[in-house]
Amino acid sequence: MIDPFLLLATESHAEGEALISFHFDFLESNILNLAILVGVLVFYGRKVVGNILSERRNQITQAIQEAEAKQRQAATALAKEKENLAQAEAEAERIRKAAQERAKTIKVEIAAQNERDIARLQETAAADLSSEQERVMAQLKKQIVEEAIVKAENQLKAQVDNNTQQRLIDRSIAQLGG
Repeated sequence: MIDPFLLLATESHAEGEALISFHFDFLESNILNLAILVGVLVFYGRKVVGNILSERRNQITQAIQEAEAKQRQAATALAKEKENLAQAEAEAERIRKAAQERAKTIKVEIAAQNERDIARLQETAAADLSSEQERVMAQLKKQIVEEAIVKAENQLKAQVDNNTQQRLIDRSIAQLGG
């Protein structure tokens, strides 16, 4: 590639003009100055701009690598958390099943205890009823005996006179041995 500054200098020299000359034409000199400036910038700025672009490319590459590394870390963390979630769900299911089994066991135990309590209450009621019957029967027997004694005494008083009473006393004494 031909350097524009060198090209302009060569053309000026070929026409017989001095290498560097002053032009007082405003439009022509601005274009010439602009061309010289662009040429100098391209010649010397290429390295600087190349370094800046290279540095920027390296920064972007590094940022992409860091983002990919973070993505891998996030994917690993996500997989681990999904595994933890699955384990937690399995543990929750196990606890729920254990609680249901425990509830069934407790229900059976409570039903059995209720059956035992009902049987005990029935036995107690039967025993109370039986003892109440026995008490009533004993009271009735006592009343019957008392009434029979009273009746027997009344009959004896009515049938036994003093003479018969004296004979009974004598015979009872004789039997006793005396």
